[in-house]
Amino acid sequence: MSTSKVLLGFVAGAAIGALAGILFAPDKGSNTRKKIANKTGDITDSVKNSFSDFIDTVKNTYSGAKDEAEELTDKAKAKMNNLKNEAKSALS
Repeated sequence: MSTSKVLLGFVAGAAIGALAGILFAPDKGSNTRKKIANKTGDITDSVKNSFSDFIDTVKNTYSGAKDEAEELTDKAKAKMNNLKNEAKSALS
């Protein structure tokens, strides 16, 4: 399982647990609403951070794949030039 999925599952579980704990706790409605607003802000920040980490991972993966593709292209060009030169030498 990928790290981003585990992290997203953890964040979602924490959010659901926090919300359930607040809703079932005996407290005044105004206090409960304040707690929910505070937790929502915390969860929003956590989700933003997780999404940012996910985007960074995607960028790094794309960059690595791009570098590998360029390297393969360069190797293929070099091999083609070598074969071309060998063919010219053999025909001369």
